[in-house]
Amino acid sequence: MSERLSPSADSAAKPGENEDRLPGGTGFVFHEKYLDHTLGEGHLESPERLQAILRRMKASGLDRLVKNIRPSGDPLPFIKAIHPEAHIRRVAEQAHDESICRLAVAGALAAVDAVCRGQVMNAFCALRPPGHHAADAGENGYCFYNNVAIAARYAQKKHKLSRALIVDWDYHRGNGTEWAFYEDPSVLFFSTHERKAVPGTGFAERKGKGKGLGYNINVPLPPGADDQAILDAFERKMAPAAERFKPDLVLISAGFDSREGDPLGDFAVTDGGFAELTRRMMVIAETHASSRLVSVLEGGYNIEGLALAAESHIRTLLGE
Repeated sequence: MSERLSPSADSAAKPGENEDRLPGGTGFVFHEKYLDHTLGEGHLESPERLQAILRRMKASGLDRLVKNIRPSGDPLPFIKAIHPEAHIRRVAEQAHDESICRLAVAGALAAVDAVCRGQVMNAFCALRPPGHHAADAGENGYCFYNNVAIAARYAQKKHKLSRALIVDWDYHRGNGTEWAFYEDPSVLFFSTHERKAVPGTGFAERKGKGKGLGYNINVPLPPGADDQAILDAFERKMAPAAERFKPDLVLISAGFDSREGDPLGDFAVTDGGFAELTRRMMVIAETHASSRLVSVLEGGYNIEGLALAAESHIRTLLGE
């Protein structure tokens, strides 16, 4: 890949520090150890998911266009900002190699560093295990630590950004992310998902609580939802909410199990649909967040379909 960045977690950008700089390019987070994580032979959440993405990037030439970002630093203090000690102990008991779960978090944090320092305009994190179901009771839905939630809090604490927008287009609702910020008005969480899919709790009536009321937006969609259905949800619900919220950072829980042909989903979103979703998120980031956008891989279990969707997503992030 064209360039390696190894941002540390030590030097924080001040608010607006990079406003006059012209960040360039798209970062790509990956570490070979992500391939060592396993949930057992034949499990759908397998190393082959990332291997397929890497193969597709090489075949398409995208690997020569992105800037390689390596995870670095100890993410544990920032994991503790989201997950209680009991959860962390439980993960240590459950995970095949808990250090890989931490390394996934470190990858998301390195991407935040890179976009906040203006080293790249945006970044895609090809990491595993995924994270958006992780909350306070150990592994949930193949997720151990909530990579995107920890990244949002890290951006606030380390880079002094005030408002983070998290958009989750996975087929399954990011219940762990909702849990993390349900009473927090500094994080706007928006999720489209199949209305009856696991965990089965993504009701439109769940809008947040206390000071966080109105900052949690669930848009459950029917089986078979296609490009138009999900784009309509973004147009009707996401766009006006983002305009009101004015995020300093845009984060995407990029779940590609909402793609057509996924074994764990029945949506019909196409690769072109993901490209359009990505463009819309880039517009929000450009308008409000100095183009700062970090996308983190969540689901997607049709191996070749995942690779094609990721290619479409990354190509769009690159501005192609």
